[in-house]
Amino acid sequence: MKKIWISIIIAAFFEVCWVIGLKHADSAVEWGGTIIAIIISFSLMIMAGRYLEVGTVYAVFVGLGTMGTVLSDIIFFHAPVIVEKIALICLLLVGVISLKLLSNPKEYDGH
Repeated sequence: MKKIWISIIIAAFFEVCWVIGLKHADSAVEWGGTIIAIIISFSLMIMAGRYLEVGTVYAVFVGLGTMGTVLSDIIFFHAPVIVEKIALICLLLVGVISLKLLSNPKEYDGH
C-alpha cells in the first residue's frame, strides 16, 4: 500500500512540473517536457485510483500539487510570501494527511 501513496506523491510532483510548464514553457523541448509530465502525473493518479477511493486520490493529488505549485512560485519565481496563504496551505496539508489516515484501501496485490 505504501507504493500507492508514493505514486500519488510522485504524481503530485509531476503535476507541479506541468503546471509550471503551462505557464513558462517557450520552446518545443519545454512543451514536450510539459506533456510528458502531464502523462506521468495522470497515469500515476489513475493507477492509484484502482486501489484507493478515487475522491481521496484526487484530493491528495490536487492538495499536494497546489502546495507544491505555491511553494515553487515562492522559491523559484519570487512570488510574494503571504502569511495567510501559507497558513491556508498548511491547513490544506492537514486535510490531505487526514484523508490519507482515513482512507479505506481496496485489496492491493503489489502490482
